[in-house]
Amino acid sequence: MIGVFDSGFGGLTILRELRKVLPDYDYLYFGDNARAPYGTRSFETIFRYTLESVRELFARGCPLVILACNTASAKALRSIQQDVLPHEFPDRRVLGIVRPTAEEIGKFSKTGHIGIFATAGTVSSNSYGIEIGHFFPELHVTQHACPMWVPLVECGEAGTEGARYFVKRDVEALLAEDPEIDTVLLACTHYPLLEKEIRAALPTGVRLVFQGGIVADKTVDYLKRHPEMDCRLTRGGTASFLTSDTAKFFEKGAFLFGMHDISAKSLTF
Repeated sequence: MIGVFDSGFGGLTILRELRKVLPDYDYLYFGDNARAPYGTRSFETIFRYTLESVRELFARGCPLVILACNTASAKALRSIQQDVLPHEFPDRRVLGIVRPTAEEIGKFSKTGHIGIFATAGTVSSNSYGIEIGHFFPELHVTQHACPMWVPLVECGEAGTEGARYFVKRDVEALLAEDPEIDTVLLACTHYPLLEKEIRAALPTGVRLVFQGGIVADKTVDYLKRHPEMDCRLTRGGTASFLTSDTAKFFEKGAFLFGMHDISAKSLTF
């Protein structure tokens, strides 16, 4: 199976896009809901939680794991790839979503000014600033943390007056810092559920970029370039779900992300 990991529910937006372009493959999703959110936690804690989750997915038969969590990708991926896999799991691979997005984001902007909405953890890591700088050194990148957006989504408050207020406040703060921004990246997988509010707050002509489609297309490309991994992946068109919280809690939250009639299993570390 292809393992898909997120600190909670947001990675379901990535899973949905993966299943559109790779519908025949089998997937195992794990949401670490009991320990979410990751966005405000320390590097050490995020690394430990992410590594425990990756090991769990490996143990359950996933030779390839995608960290569908920006915070985990920003703060844990490099250490896992460089310090853990070569010694413990040389035949396994872990991919993130920061670098694939950074490889494409510069293609959307005409002014060369990019805005990024993300969690506090992702912003403080400056992973997007660093990665985008590798591919598009000419871009001007402005990042803004939105601590209220994830709770709004997970509490089912998208579409409410409160959501509109907080989104409008953050959009105005970002554009006040750089009025030349013409492209905005949603660098948190929860944020697409606030699309309506974000578009309403953005000026006409500012482009909104989502990660799901980018990551899905990059995964297709990765498997084409790595047939030795592709041949290890099963193809039954199935998706299974694990959570560190209760199954009922996960199934209820997944409903907000468009995942209906799923059956989850609970696990503890």
